[in-house]
Amino acid sequence: MSFTALVLDKQEGKGTITLKRPHYNALNLELANDLIQALENCCEDDSVKVLIITGDGNGFCSGGDLDVARDSEQPDPSDYWKHLTRRLNRIIVDIRYVRKPVIAAINGPVAGAGMSIIAACDLRIATRSAVLKQAWTSVGLVPDGAWTLFMPLLIGMGRTSELVFMDPVLSADRAMEMGLVNAVADDDKFLETVDNWAQKLINGPSEAFARAKELLNDAMLPILEAQLSRERREIVGAALTSDYKEGMHAFLEKRMPRFEGK
Repeated sequence: MSFTALVLDKQEGKGTITLKRPHYNALNLELANDLIQALENCCEDDSVKVLIITGDGNGFCSGGDLDVARDSEQPDPSDYWKHLTRRLNRIIVDIRYVRKPVIAAINGPVAGAGMSIIAACDLRIATRSAVLKQAWTSVGLVPDGAWTLFMPLLIGMGRTSELVFMDPVLSADRAMEMGLVNAVADDDKFLETVDNWAQKLINGPSEAFARAKELLNDAMLPILEAQLSRERREIVGAALTSDYKEGMHAFLEKRMPRFEGK
């Protein structure tokens, strides 16, 4: 199976999906479609015991591609987000339903939809130089990809609210203190650390892991699809606001936005 926006490598029990696009592997329809197919491929391959999602170059995933959003804002600025969030929702559900552990190997900056992807994974390992940012509200949008479900479960409602309203840039160490990531490794030890975790999972009781993941999902999945649907409606609605247009253009023009609450 060939992909244009990612690389899938399978060997020795590991399935490694490496996102590969400009702008820190920004998510567009092409990458989203490839990721859906790659997840499905690894799900159906019994030789894959653990799945790793990481990014090419110096970044993990910077979220939805705002260059594409700007280029497609006429006549309907929400149309791009309608199509992208439909695919992102499928990605999130697939990560949860795959009956094997999924590691987010956070090799660099992650924001927006990238945050949703890592939150849906079972384990998160960050390189020490990585930074993490919620990002949606700073461009006049709302979180999607079940971020508003996973994040309070991971770090609590108060800290999630801080990310939504203040949108700080988190260092990898701060993210670990908050419980957002499971481990932080020095940059020169990052790949070795990810491999060590993956190897332990490969050598572990795969069927027990699968059943345990299903039990963890049982407490969450009944509301997962409802939350994904609600978030999708809200981000599509936010994409029709003046604040989103201003926030998107301000980000791309590298200036501070002038929001008006409209």
